Amino acid sequence: MHQSFLATVTVALMISFSATAQYEPLYKKKVPNFIQAANEEAEAVTGGILRISKVSVPGYAFFSAGDDGSKKPCVIICPGGGYGILAAQHEGTDVAKYFNGIGVHAVVLKYRIPSAKHQQHKEIAPLQDAQQAIFMVRKNAKKWGIDPDKIGIMGFSAGGHLASSLGVHYNDPKLNFKGKTSLRPDFQVLIYPVISFGKYAHLGSRNNLLSPDTTASLINYYSNELQVNAQTPPAFLVHAKDDKAVPIENSEMYLAQLKKMGVAGELYVYEKGGHGFGMNNKTSDVKWTDLLVKWMQQMKIIP
Repeated sequence: MHQSFLATVTVALMISFSATAQYEPLYKKKVPNFIQAANEEAEAVTGGILRISKVSVPGYAFFSAGDDGSKKPCVIICPGGGYGILAAQHEGTDVAKYFNGIGVHAVVLKYRIPSAKHQQHKEIAPLQDAQQAIFMVRKNAKKWGIDPDKIGIMGFSAGGHLASSLGVHYNDPKLNFKGKTSLRPDFQVLIYPVISFGKYAHLGSRNNLLSPDTTASLINYYSNELQVNAQTPPAFLVHAKDDKAVPIENSEMYLAQLKKMGVAGELYVYEKGGHGFGMNNKTSDVKWTDLLVKWMQQMKIIP
């Protein structure tokens, strides 16, 4: 009875926290690539994971690291979920709170779930939202106390695919972003990321973003290891060797291409841990967040 009560309270607190995360509309005016239909967004806790499903109206939650008069870095966080849901707490708001604890502002991006019902071109909707997020952060940098030259993009699993997609496609005019603000992230943090839509693809993510009968050109476009160039932002990656959902080759191929193009990159590999462990891989005493802090110091992102 006592354990049941605690479990009920825990779930209630998780839902309550999500409800008070203060998501604001990502777009002040019309959402691009949008079909008006019933908003079916919903929240549920399954297996201790808070999941937001059917996001059709994108939003963001800003987590401030405090205002001491200095300009601080900011990280835009893209939760995972196979482009089917958003794991918005352990790969979102919890991560934002961690960054605040090390003096870094954070934005949790509630990006659109690809849907032909809500978007004319579902495959570009999440990437449009990522572009808008970095535009918004740069636009508000002075007001929010953000260093405009230290704005990064971060993602877990499919959120890592979205983050790395922005890293290689930030200036693609096909996304119809109008403005002179740079959409290039200054750095990337990719945790057990989906990178490739080829041989080592996570088919659930690929099918949700594109479709089971997608074209070779779209597979190539969204295989981000094939799109790296010398201007791609530096990246810190984490992956487990025994990840059965998203093979470690995703991170290895991306890192290899970064190095080939002369871009700084670092990959920490866990022997075990599987997929979806968030900030805490229970199979190891090594905290990848500690390694990330060291990398951010080496890259002069944080002191």
